[in-house]
Formats: sequence, C-alpha cells, structure tokens
Amino acid sequence: MRIGVPKEIKDHEDRVGLVPAAVAELVAHGHEVVVETGAGRGIGAADAAYAIAGARIAASADEVFAAADMIVKVKEPQAVERKRLREGQILFTYLHLAPDPAQARDLMASGAPASPTRP
Repeated sequence: MRIGVPKEIKDHEDRVGLVPAAVAELVAHGHEVVVETGAGRGIGAADAAYAIAGARIAASADEVFAAADMIVKVKEPQAVERKRLREGQILFTYLHLAPDPAQARDLMASGAPASPTRP
C-alpha cells in the first residue's frame, strides 16, 4: 500500500501523522510512504529523517494525495484537502463531524472510506 503523509495545515497544528520510526516500520513491512516536505518540522523531524526511514519526500500536498492509497493525518481534513480525496482512497485521521456538516458532506461526496472517531 502507498501511504501518504501531508503536512498539517490547520492553524496551530504542529503534529504529523507519522513519525520517522513509524515510516521505517511501514517500509520494513513492504509499504511505500510518501511524506510532504516539511511535514515533520513541527515535531523536529527533518525531511532527511523521513528519507533515511525509507519515505519518498514529495514537494507538495497535491503530490501526496495523488500518489497515496491511504492518507494519514492528525486533524480533520480542511476544505482544500477534502477536495483532493478520491473514491477508494482511505482517510486515517480523527474526525469530529457533528459540528461541521460541510466536512461530513464533502467526505461523503469524495467516496473516500472514512469514519468518525467515537468518544
């Protein structure tokens, strides 16, 4: 499976969906990982650390979303990210859809399998 890790774009969100050690584990089990440049900056993980772990560094979020079978994020996808999702692409993230009906509609329209977290 090709797994994509875009940079988080929500205000004040510095975390990243996968740390370099997680990337190394996924690669060791035969997966490909594509990480957007700068995705780990907020946690002090440079692109080089991801590359050493076996990830391919992508120049943009568009490249990550286009290449990946599964997108791994920390926060819910922002409107611009929801437009990049496609049918069959798996979204692995925390979702809280109740206060954001537009997000719920966009996710359903994308055809990407996604389900909200439960309290």
